[in-house]
Amino acid sequence: MNSYLLAESNWKTLKDHRFELAVLPWGATEAHNYHLPYGTDVYEADAVARESGRKAWEKGANVTIMPTIPFGVNTGQSDIYLDINLNPSTQLLILKDIITGLDRQGTKKLLIVNSHGGNDFKTMLRELGLQFPEMMLFTCNWFQALDKTMYFEEAGDHADEMETSIIMHLHPELVLPLEQAGDGAEKKSTIKGLQEKWAWAERKWSEVTEDTGIGNPKKSSPEKGKKYFEDVTDKVAQLMLDICEAKAGSLYK
Repeated sequence: MNSYLLAESNWKTLKDHRFELAVLPWGATEAHNYHLPYGTDVYEADAVARESGRKAWEKGANVTIMPTIPFGVNTGQSDIYLDINLNPSTQLLILKDIITGLDRQGTKKLLIVNSHGGNDFKTMLRELGLQFPEMMLFTCNWFQALDKTMYFEEAGDHADEMETSIIMHLHPELVLPLEQAGDGAEKKSTIKGLQEKWAWAERKWSEVTEDTGIGNPKKSSPEKGKKYFEDVTDKVAQLMLDICEAKAGSLYK
């Protein structure tokens, strides 16, 4: 039993214990090129949150890691088989119910460890922050915590060299040989503002990529994945520690 993992905890332990911070990993279920599993974002969210939680716990953080939510916003992938979509409004309702329970039971800090680019919790936490003024609500995208160019040669944002390397490290048995992977080529928008990234529109996934990947995975390796995973979990662990130590009314200096 790991005391920082809610799924492994028991009532005997928690009856008289109250955590400072609850961490909610949130993933997605979707195709990841030809070679990675549909649960890639779930495996990543689960592993990053657990390992970061372990590191933070061992440094004194009073943190609990909740079970990973496996479905995310996949509105742009409605025609890709078994890409399971949760609408943002559904996510908001789920978050509200979770926060309601934490608030009522005295755990006043929540961190969402997000593992899916289609999820965006910022506006939801703005709204929920007004409804739960005693709660301190945070979200992070672990995949943006480090400069990926320091670890990987090929750019991308879905089933790319980074994600492939991480899953090769965490779950090598679930990765097909790289010669079976597509090259993750991305078609660019014909609209200049979208190309320059100061304008935004949702990508129609099946029109943007032939293999559901964006980013060439061919140079991936478990060694690259291990190095990146260790460094990113160090950084997320420090975030957990900092949030545990933060005091309401004293967040700015």
